[in-house]
Amino acid sequence: MAQSHSLSYAEAGVDIEAGYEAVRLMKQHVKRTDIPGVLSGIGGFGGLFAPDLSGIKEPVFVSGTDGVGTKQRIAQLMGIHDSVGIDCVAMCVNDIVCCGAKPLFFLDYIAIGKNIPTKVAELVGGVAEGCVRAGCALIGGETAEHPGTMAADDYDIAGFSVGVVDKEKILDPANVEPGDVVLALPSTGVHSNGFSLVRKVFDVENTDLHTFVPELNQSLGEALLTPTAIYVKPVLKVLEVADVHGISHITGGGFYENIPRALPEGMTAKIQKDKLRILPIFELIQSKGNISEHDMFNTFNMGVGMVMLVSADTVDAAVEACASFGIDAYAIGTIVKGSAGVELC
Repeated sequence: MAQSHSLSYAEAGVDIEAGYEAVRLMKQHVKRTDIPGVLSGIGGFGGLFAPDLSGIKEPVFVSGTDGVGTKQRIAQLMGIHDSVGIDCVAMCVNDIVCCGAKPLFFLDYIAIGKNIPTKVAELVGGVAEGCVRAGCALIGGETAEHPGTMAADDYDIAGFSVGVVDKEKILDPANVEPGDVVLALPSTGVHSNGFSLVRKVFDVENTDLHTFVPELNQSLGEALLTPTAIYVKPVLKVLEVADVHGISHITGGGFYENIPRALPEGMTAKIQKDKLRILPIFELIQSKGNISEHDMFNTFNMGVGMVMLVSADTVDAAVEACASFGIDAYAIGTIVKGSAGVELC
């Protein structure tokens, strides 16, 4: 591409050669995500992937797309750009696995005010790390420089993932029944939802995010930037050893919106509040923002990043499988008949 340069385009604010340099820098990160099935490297017009469908009677492809939302503003203020890519992957693959599907590959899209190759490479490095944690391949993406419509330091990152599941193994809410145990998989923090409220509560534009906060044992910025947990590998293991009837990824809308998505009509998840391991960051948000308990549980994950609805006789197997991945899963309630969807008691 030695001849590919445009002085006129550069004068308009788009540096083609910076784009080439960003691709060169990110290749080392992308290489880390190679898994069987990857047929192409980055730089082509499309990412090629040949899935191994052996042992799958009736393959169903499951797709998911999402972004990081306004959490990326915290990253920009902190000058830390290698973690929100993990969030971007997590928001997609954690949704896919709720169907019982294994993520296969991922593509990202980064819109940025000014293409600084090292910054773009940091962002993609985070995406690659997320893919490694999820066991999927990063097979392509796009970086778009948006001068005049975004400030030079601004960026937005989003992604798209595809997974596969055998049709007979798709999780169906109709299988949820009274007595199923609501198993909590702990979150690592706020994850990637509710940040418009978080930014308002802490007035982040006018706050030194690097200041150490004793209640958090770290700075506020570090706590807020803690990457979203990726639950793919432990969940897939649990599906092998336990009778799982439903899974909910606790994202925007918190408990009240997300848990009912895994339930059939006439069933309610009865959650015991005294069993919840609420993280200090949520206590700080609630106290500083004077936010009601209902609104907290209707906005944030409150320390529970994912719930699995598991038959009572296989809960121990599910907990043991999670523990093998370093996840301390624990019961927070049961499924009962009722129309509430979620009941906190």
